[in-house]
Amino acid sequence: MTALTEWQNFYVIVGSSAGALIGLQFVVIALIASLPRKVDLAHAGAAFSTPTIVYFASVLFLAALMCAPWHSFMPVIAFWGAAGLAGILYCAIITRTMQRQTAYRPEFEDWLFHSVLPIAAFIALAASAASGLAQPGASLFCVAGSTLLLLLVGIHNAWDNVTYHVFIKKQP
Repeated sequence: MTALTEWQNFYVIVGSSAGALIGLQFVVIALIASLPRKVDLAHAGAAFSTPTIVYFASVLFLAALMCAPWHSFMPVIAFWGAAGLAGILYCAIITRTMQRQTAYRPEFEDWLFHSVLPIAAFIALAASAASGLAQPGASLFCVAGSTLLLLLVGIHNAWDNVTYHVFIKKQP
């Protein structure tokens, strides 16, 4: 499909970035694994570290989806919609986990980057599926914006996690 072919470079760059950042996140987690842990840190990890990998994986999935040789727009739109709805559900679960964990008290920036912006990205992704057949050009830009927002949220959250563990948790 010509419309998707024009987006190949964008998704190759974004998908490659997400894949590399997933690898770096695993390296960082392995390096900080030797730090002393508090009992309630598992819930904080589920609320703040795991979603970062999920957002990067979502970007990687969307990039692979957009680079596949589709012969029809319908399967792509169906995958966008499913990914958007699954992401909204996942973000709702993560928001609840953030509220329940006791190892760290989230601040405004945490709510923004761990809850509000990811939910907005997945809502936009689901909305792009809803309007995909009527306005394919606008939908493609909406999917690209959602993908880029998830990548940027993941980068922010990964950096936030690393600096927290290095500068706050490592203190004697």
